[in-house]
Amino acid sequence: MPAESFEALTLRPEQTRSVTKGTRILLRSLGHAVLSEFPLPNGRRADLAALGRDGSIRIVEVKSSLADFRADGKWRHYQPFCDRFYFAVPLALAESLLGGEIFPGEVGLIVADAYGAAVEREAPIQALAPAARRALLVRFGALAATRLHAALHPGEP
Repeated sequence: MPAESFEALTLRPEQTRSVTKGTRILLRSLGHAVLSEFPLPNGRRADLAALGRDGSIRIVEVKSSLADFRADGKWRHYQPFCDRFYFAVPLALAESLLGGEIFPGEVGLIVADAYGAAVEREAPIQALAPAARRALLVRFGALAATRLHAALHPGEP
């Protein structure tokens, strides 16, 4: 595998931010509440977690390069904590992933840039057990409230 260019490596953080932002815009436009860096009960941290109006939970992992995608073996540890799991990627990476055999069939694909996103491939539903859903809803609400409090009242415990 060829080494990535210096330019590609230095652009990755900006591209990750852009894909994350566009994906948040998409999820919000679909009526979801969205949290970044959502801690899961197994100690992992999802890039984005989205709570739908119907109580459904989606997890999105953002990947900015093929090397980043190939190196990520932890995504299967996220699936037990959502009804749908997606990867969000820039357009150039989506073309590479869908053109080859490396993209897993049991996940969805979102193509994004800084201005928005589109679901390229819908994720299949893997319904959460009621007890797991309740625990995740409580976790989501508590984290959202904690972050809102910190934003509205900086410096207060």
